[in-house]
Amino acid sequence: MKNFIKSIPILAITLLVSCNQNKNSDYSKQVEIKEPSIAYSASNHPGKKLMESKCYVCHNPSTDHDSRIAPPMVAIKSHYIGDDTTKEEFVTAMWNFVREPSKDKAKMRGAVKRFGVMPYQPFSEEEIKLISEYIYDFKIEEPEWFKEHIEEESKGKMKYRNDGKASASSASAKANTPVERGLQYALNTKKELGKNLMGTIQKKGTKEAVTFCNKRAYPITDSMAVAQNANIKRVSDKPRNPNNQASTKELSIISQYKKAIANNEEYKPITEVENGKVTFYAPILTNSMCLQCHGTPRKTIQPEVFKTITSLYPEDKAIGYDVNEVRGMWSITYNQ
Repeated sequence: MKNFIKSIPILAITLLVSCNQNKNSDYSKQVEIKEPSIAYSASNHPGKKLMESKCYVCHNPSTDHDSRIAPPMVAIKSHYIGDDTTKEEFVTAMWNFVREPSKDKAKMRGAVKRFGVMPYQPFSEEEIKLISEYIYDFKIEEPEWFKEHIEEESKGKMKYRNDGKASASSASAKANTPVERGLQYALNTKKELGKNLMGTIQKKGTKEAVTFCNKRAYPITDSMAVAQNANIKRVSDKPRNPNNQASTKELSIISQYKKAIANNEEYKPITEVENGKVTFYAPILTNSMCLQCHGTPRKTIQPEVFKTITSLYPEDKAIGYDVNEVRGMWSITYNQ
């Protein structure tokens, strides 16, 4: 039996948004805010799930200060919401940066200096609108150290802000449907892999990140599978490691996802239930960060990085990608 449920695509995001004007951005046009037909709570707001699936790989509030690869989301809230900032202004500022990130437009100068500017990611205006509305309306998760940090760092010039209705942590929220459980397993694993991979890129560079993946990706995935009592695989039609080669059935599903995304059609995670076991499938999409290792040699892949890839993965097929393409797929099996 197959259950098709609307997807929340899995990606990471670094929201260093800006309200500075430049010739490439139309700051006079605000994003229109329409009140939802239902009154969302902190737990069911769609922006909450989007924030956790798209933002928390880099912006996870549970990451300690020294190990961070991007500021927590509450830092963005504190920097971009003032005493008189309306929801429309906040949403517009978020979208105007995310659609075209640049150092000149960034307002969080300290974060840019430490972490760099976020790479462009193909997020939709609607996704950023929902994330922004959730951040504006609700109190969001924050590190224990943040309030003291922002007051000390700014010498009292920056006001700590995390206003809004109380929000329970969805990281530990119970997933109810098969697709929600599958997404939770995939997201938890992606966060752990992403945190370690991005940390390596930040501290040691992309070349060392290739070595990290070669040595640590499988052990981390396996440990997350054991911790979550699930069989977790990342498979591909163009694997870097032959062990990630998709099966015939998985190849067919990957092909469906590729066709849908190429045609700009809606796509959904797939769950199959058989003999008390659930198998969950969801696409893994590329962003501009991925292209450092999976793009085009001498264009987005630097020569020394490509040399390391060919040395560690002599059978590599995982190059030639552009942004927003199907790099592979999560294939996760767990007890019903």
